Amino acid sequence: MTHIGSAPSTARDISRALTRASRSNFYYAFLFLPRHKREALYAVYAFCRVTDDLVDETAATPSGHGQPAAGTPPPAGIPSPAGTPVERLKTWREELEACFRGEATHPVTERLAETIRTFRIPHGYFEELLNGVEMDLAKFRYATFAELQQYCYRVAGVVGLMCIEVFGYTNPMTRTYAQHLGTAFQLTNILRDLATDGERGRIYLPQEDLKRFGVTEADLLERRVTPAFLDLMRFEVGRARQFYAAARAALPAEDRRTMLAAEIMRAIYTRILDRIEGMGYDVFSRRIRLSDTQRLWLALRCWVRHRLRTA
Repeated sequence: MTHIGSAPSTARDISRALTRASRSNFYYAFLFLPRHKREALYAVYAFCRVTDDLVDETAATPSGHGQPAAGTPPPAGIPSPAGTPVERLKTWREELEACFRGEATHPVTERLAETIRTFRIPHGYFEELLNGVEMDLAKFRYATFAELQQYCYRVAGVVGLMCIEVFGYTNPMTRTYAQHLGTAFQLTNILRDLATDGERGRIYLPQEDLKRFGVTEADLLERRVTPAFLDLMRFEVGRARQFYAAARAALPAEDRRTMLAAEIMRAIYTRILDRIEGMGYDVFSRRIRLSDTQRLWLALRCWVRHRLRTA
C-alpha cells in the first residue's frame, strides 16, 4: 500500500489523498472532471484500491493456496481489516453491506456511500469486484482465455461500469464500451507485470496460450526471452489491441462528450502497450512505465482534442 503522509482528517480527505498519493493512471484522468465528479471517483478509486490491497500481497504456495507475502502496513489514517487475507476480505464484504445500508464505519466506505447515493451505482458492481479479488486468493493459473476474461471483467470491467455511472451516459451501449475498455486495461497490466506477478507465483496468461506457443511456466518465472516467448507476447498484445478497438467501436456518439476521462485512460494504457512493443516485448529487463510528465501530456492532448470535437 502507498503511504499518504499525515493522516487526513475526513473521509473525503482520505479518498482524495489516497488517489493522489497513488499517482495511478486514474489520477491523471480524473483531473479534467468537474469537481463533484472528481471527488466521487476518488471515493470509488479508494474503495477499489483498499479492496485490491487486502489480497495484493498474497503469494502462491506449493499447495496453490494464498498466504500473505512480505508487505507494507496500510496507509496512514486508513484502517485495514485484521486477520488473514480471507478474513480481511470477509470483513470488507460486511463493510460493503453496511455501506449500502447507510451504516458504514470505515472512512473509505463512509465517503463511498455518498457517491453511491448520488450516482446510483449498482450494488452488484461492487460485489463482482470483491468476487474478482477473491479469485486472487486461490487461483494462480488460468486454463483458458474465457476464464481470464471473467477475471478481467470482475476486477476491471466492473470498475469501468462504476466510473461511467459517475461520468454520465444515455446509451446502454456505453456499458459495453466500459467493459471492453476495462478488459483491455487489465490485459495491458498483465503483460506489463509479468515479472512482478511471477515473483508472487502468479501466471495470468492462459495456459492454452502458453501451450500453443511452446512457452513453459519456467520460461516465464525465470524470465527467459525466447523466440517462443516473443511470439506469445505479440499474440497477447494483439488481443489487447482488439479490445481497445472494440471499445472504441462500441462508444456511442451521443456519449463521447462525457467519456473524456475514460479516453484519457485509453490513451495512457495504449501508450504502455506501445512501449511494450517498442522494447521488443522484453518486460523482464526493466519495468515499463510512463513518467508523470508523459501521462500528463497525454491527458492534456486528449483534453484539447475533446474540446475541439465538442466545441
